[in-house]
Amino acid sequence: MDHLKKETSTRTRQEIFDKVSTILAAIIGEDFIDEYEITQESTFTGDLEMESIELVEFSEKLKAEFGEEIGFAAWLSNLELERLVMLKVNDVLDYLEECL
Repeated sequence: MDHLKKETSTRTRQEIFDKVSTILAAIIGEDFIDEYEITQESTFTGDLEMESIELVEFSEKLKAEFGEEIGFAAWLSNLELERLVMLKVNDVLDYLEECL
């Protein structure tokens, strides 16, 4: 596990974004991605039209990719509703960088 932590902690923001984008594409579907590009400014509920169940799946995939120390679901649960509704990919990248 220490080896995994060492590997993920050396990832650049772009590498983290690329992996997050791949995870999001798998969850929301390649057809959607063909029409709409995922950017760091994309919002989860607006631009990507993700439902709460998809956010749960996203959380699990983040944990599998980046390690158990990624408490994404707990982090989300501490956000105010307005912030949660406007959550951007960029916000998740900031959170992941803090954890890694």
